[in-house]
Amino acid sequence: MRIKFLLLISILGAIMAGRALAVSPSAISVSINPQNPASYENVTISLSSYAANLGTVNISWIVNGKSVLSGIGKSSFQVTAGASGTETRIIAKIFLPDGEIDKNIIIRPAELVLLFEATDSYLPPFYKGKALPTEGSEIKVVALPEIKIGGSLASPKTLTYEWKKDYENSPGDSGYGRSFLVYSNDYLDEASNISVVASTIDGKYSSGGNINIGSYQPQIAFYKKDGELGTLWEKALPNPYRITGEEIIVAVPYFISPADIRRPELAFRWFINNLMLPPKIVEKNVIPLRVEGGVSGVSKLRLEIENTDKIFESASKEINIEF
Repeated sequence: MRIKFLLLISILGAIMAGRALAVSPSAISVSINPQNPASYENVTISLSSYAANLGTVNISWIVNGKSVLSGIGKSSFQVTAGASGTETRIIAKIFLPDGEIDKNIIIRPAELVLLFEATDSYLPPFYKGKALPTEGSEIKVVALPEIKIGGSLASPKTLTYEWKKDYENSPGDSGYGRSFLVYSNDYLDEASNISVVASTIDGKYSSGGNINIGSYQPQIAFYKKDGELGTLWEKALPNPYRITGEEIIVAVPYFISPADIRRPELAFRWFINNLMLPPKIVEKNVIPLRVEGGVSGVSKLRLEIENTDKIFESASKEINIEF
């Protein structure tokens, strides 16, 4: 009897050990790329496990109730997301030696657009473009998510936002209703990567996006100032530019900072034929020109602008003045 009893214990122990070694559903991981797909975007779903060799077992993929792929080692699958606000339901069936495991995935595509502009760059009146950042500029990035829930758009104010700058979390800028990020770009970086994920409070719906934001050089353009019409913004002066009599030229340093070009840290230096003009005869970004009667020729007009508070920010422009 003792032998039978020991034999029974050994058999039960082996069975229990076998069950203990069975792969649990949590031992199989699911990765989705991209994690927050947009409408009609291709999505790759991959299975991995530290406890089972998925390359040797049969795996079936079912999309919205229809079997679309099956075979040994089919641990990766690609599907196209639907329209914004729709759901694509996917079941991955993994047939292991000790049983079947199902992994359920739901793809809910949504849109998100990121817009940016410099908050301290100069723009002339009536300019329709956005303010581009220069080195050391303060930049504002705004997220515009479009998440549909039951046919209705979720208000951006009711979403939570998780911001990252250069792939590092930015918790101070993240949170409920935090749909924008403000930062200063670094002189040493060619560009910054900004990303965000906008989610509903329950985490059921989300959308994400990222953008690379670089630095631009300030650009100077010259315009004619008319005595009656004011500055003629329609067209910058060509090079060369011919004048007769008296004219006033206005210089516009696009994207230079600060936005108020009257600030003292912006130094304007005007040159004619490489000779710097005394500041008292020019008005920072405005210079009067006059041609003496009976005189003709060509002179070089150059303007150099420097931000004395930002050693890497400067701009220059030179044109030939014919008379």
